[in-house]
Amino acid sequence: MAIIEERNNSTVTMFILLGFSEFPKLTAALFSIFLAMYLMTVSWNLGLIALIKIDSHLHTPMYFFLNKLAFLDICYVSSISPMMLSDFFQKQKFISFFQCTLQYFFSASLGLTECCLLVAMAYDRYAAVCSPLLYTVVMSPAVCLQMVVGSGITGFFGSLIQVCGLLQLHFCGPNIINHFFCDLPQMLTLSCSDTFFLRILSSVLTVIFGLISVLIIMISYGHIVAAILKITSAEGRSKAFNTCASHLTAVTLFFGSGIFVYLCPSSDGSRSQNKLASVVYTVVIPMLNPLIYSLRNKEIKDALNRCKKRIFS
Repeated sequence: MAIIEERNNSTVTMFILLGFSEFPKLTAALFSIFLAMYLMTVSWNLGLIALIKIDSHLHTPMYFFLNKLAFLDICYVSSISPMMLSDFFQKQKFISFFQCTLQYFFSASLGLTECCLLVAMAYDRYAAVCSPLLYTVVMSPAVCLQMVVGSGITGFFGSLIQVCGLLQLHFCGPNIINHFFCDLPQMLTLSCSDTFFLRILSSVLTVIFGLISVLIIMISYGHIVAAILKITSAEGRSKAFNTCASHLTAVTLFFGSGIFVYLCPSSDGSRSQNKLASVVYTVVIPMLNPLIYSLRNKEIKDALNRCKKRIFS
């Protein structure tokens, strides 16, 4: 443990990330799996961004948001995975308090921004299905840009508030974080200071960004389902359902795993479950999002076919 002496108190300046050290025999296998997942996440999301950029048929509000979500997922997974991968073969996985705080700031900012962006995407689907005649007016380019910028600003300040509180805490040992990245719940358990206020703040922000976001999305989808049921054409209902089902799947996975980690009380028995849930929303979901939004999306498939024809013609 790296410490400095100040006023007869030990102050921790370095932490040890345990990562997945409880599975020493699986180190090489886990490294290969997470490396493959990271490379697929970056390549698939970059491919989706490029496809939306070059195909004019995809220059609509829905794909504008999907473009930003893909970019956000690349940044989000890159704030965690590279360090996690480098730690697999490190005997001593040290990280300074400054690095730990910085990593949490970026990962929390991006995660909270994604919460807001998913809400914006739900509103976009609501406007498209429930007010198709006014859709281009309601979801104008200026409004879409304001939603994206607003999501980023909200996520930034939501993270900044927590980091400011974290910087006020004192750490005097132990310095072992049983996780694969610096996350607030694990850091709070190591603090020698009173963390009651910061725990309450974290819970309040989880309710605001998690539960309230989910509530808004569910209300939107309640109206969407009611509107879809009024569509007389089976093809029209199927198209509307497929575009909404993709978003609803992503929302369920992301918010479900995130709320489990940040609202469920941590205990020795639940740490492995929390770590697994964290893998879902930090690594798995950014990789799956391009597939979730593309597999049953006819417009994406048509755009891919047009792109292939341009390349091979």
